[in-house]
Order: sequence, then structure tokens, then C-alpha cells
Amino acid sequence: IKQKKRHMGDTKHFCPVSLKENFILYPGLQEHAAKYKEKIYYFSTSEYRDKFLKNPEEYVAHNEPLQAPPLRVCLLGIHGAGKTTCAREITDKLGIFHIQFEEYLQELILPKTKRKVGPSFDEDREDDNKIPEELEDLSETKTKTETEKTKQEVALTVEEEAIKASLMDNTGLPPEVLDKIVPDWWKKEPFRSTGFILDGFPRTVDEASYLSERGLCPDVAVYIQVEEGDVLNRLFPPRLKKWKDRQLKKKEYKKKLKELKAKQRV
Repeated sequence: IKQKKRHMGDTKHFCPVSLKENFILYPGLQEHAAKYKEKIYYFSTSEYRDKFLKNPEEYVAHNEPLQAPPLRVCLLGIHGAGKTTCAREITDKLGIFHIQFEEYLQELILPKTKRKVGPSFDEDREDDNKIPEELEDLSETKTKTETEKTKQEVALTVEEEAIKASLMDNTGLPPEVLDKIVPDWWKKEPFRSTGFILDGFPRTVDEASYLSERGLCPDVAVYIQVEEGDVLNRLFPPRLKKWKDRQLKKKEYKKKLKELKAKQRV
């Protein structure tokens, strides 16, 4: 039995080229196997196998065992399942990064949108802006030019428009946009050597296929499954408080509006 175990290469069933060049544990396939110094190595692609055979000493262990990459986790679940709460506790204990995917997307377009976008944020915008605009006109606190400037929207790039649409409709992003966001977490510092929990990604089958096609393999994918009642108990109280706060602001605006109209009559 010990003799059979020694027949496996240093990276076992993972591709040694992916580990060396991308610092990713990518499972190899038997159809792309090769033998070197009486040991069997598996590769993710035939191209990587050929690359290994040209210079095998570059990809095998010498004096010390090969270094394994840090922990990379995809944490999945429906909205309100508690992904972010769990991710924060785990990252604090393990000392790895916490990447909240949708929050990260918001930050990418926030300099131009000036506020977060999405169904819940749009509700706030409608309630908060409707009456203040009337107050601004009556109190003449802004000139016509200033009002027009505030209403002008900053033009978004094609990628930013795709991100905004994804946040508005909770849909997946196309590969050309993901290429500018996701690979850096696997291949660039400080994420490359520290590891991370990717909270809320992938969200769709296409996004999961994207990770596979790009060779961006998480070490584990965790799906948090919860009952609908638990989600309702968690999300309803803060949403109710938010609604009450909006209604209170609305009353205050109406009161101020009434006072301004009374002053104009005088």
C-alpha cells in the first residue's frame, strides 16, 4: 500500500502547473496524466501536461514540500440566510478576507451613481426625494441652474451599466465584466497569499460555469439553507423600522411644506 501511495506525484490529484503558475488547486484528469521519475501527475489540460514535460523540475518538490494555496471559500444562500454574519465570524477567526460581492459591485459604481442602486434603495429614493424637491422650489434655496445640474446623470460605461442592471434585477454578469473583477481575488495580492470568503458569488449557473472555465476553483462552496420563517423573522423587523422612519420623515416634510405655503400667503 505504501508503495502505491508513493506513485502519486507531489500534488496528488491536483495539477502541478496550475499550482505553480496560478497558485490554485485545480483537479487534474486521468486523461491528461503523465509519468515522471516513477510518479504519476494529473493535469487540468493537455497544454499544461505538455508544459510540465518540457521542464518537469520546475513543477516538482525538491528540498521542501510544495506550498499549498490559502483557503478560498464561496458562501452561498438566499437573501437573508445569514451569509454575511457567518462570513464575518469565520474571517475574524481565520484571518482571511471577506468579500461581499454585491456590496463590492455597489462600490464600483457609487462614485457615479452617488448612492446605492437596487429595488430597496429605489424605494428610499422615491420617498425621500419627492417632497424635498417641492420644498426647494418654494423656499428658493437653489437656482434653476443648480437644480438642473443635480438632475443630470453621470454617464456610465458599458461595464458599469451591466453592473447597475445586475444590481437592479439580481441577474448574473457577463464574462467580459467578471474578467475585470473576479480573477484578481485568486491571482493578485493581498488575496492571493491570504485567502478569502466570497460572500454571495456565484449567483447563477452561468457565473458558476465562469469560475470553472477560468480555472478559478474555490476549496469549498458552502450553501446556507434556511426556512422561510427564519428569513422573515430576520428581515421583517428592520424593514418595518425603515418604513416607519420614512413615514415619519414624510410627515415632517409635509409639515414644513405647509409652513412655507402659509408664509407665501402672508
